[in-house]
Amino acid sequence: MKKLLWKGENILNVPNALSLYRLLAFPLILYFALTGQEKWYTIFLCISLISDILDGNIARYYKLQTKFGAALDNLADVCTYFMAFLGIFLFKWEDIAPHAWILYLFLFIFIVSYLVSFIRFGKIPGLHLYSAVSAGYLQGTFFFVLFVFGFYPWFYYLVLIWGILAYTEKILILLRLDDIRSGVKGLYWLIKSEK
Repeated sequence: MKKLLWKGENILNVPNALSLYRLLAFPLILYFALTGQEKWYTIFLCISLISDILDGNIARYYKLQTKFGAALDNLADVCTYFMAFLGIFLFKWEDIAPHAWILYLFLFIFIVSYLVSFIRFGKIPGLHLYSAVSAGYLQGTFFFVLFVFGFYPWFYYLVLIWGILAYTEKILILLRLDDIRSGVKGLYWLIKSEK
């Protein structure tokens, strides 16, 4: 396989291709959502959610992690999860509405985490915290279950509570760091490394 270098990193690899797929699929999924084509929306969203799980695991297992890949993955994550939340409002709101307060709280903390990153560092936070990665897997699984099998309130609350904790941790870490760096495991490890 040929090497395509960006700032000294080989960026031509499978994980980056999967992240790029998610970015390229974004307008198509948006089209299906806005035109009410729930079946096609669900198919392409689920493919994006599965590729989100695969890209990070492949990158870690085969040691293909790059700063470019982390930034591309974060941007693709934002697009994919934006589409998933849009689908909730367009297709599943009747199920979610009685439980919406915790969704609004989660979205507020999620947005604050990105605002803190942009205000402090001017870029997307590519930290890959254990809590945020596991929250992402849970959220992806929830969206898949929601759109394919239906709404389970206990799973909804579990996912959102874990997400609130994960993004609160991300905010606390962003406030402690001097610069964003990939591979920060969590607040515990950051405090331990500072001692």
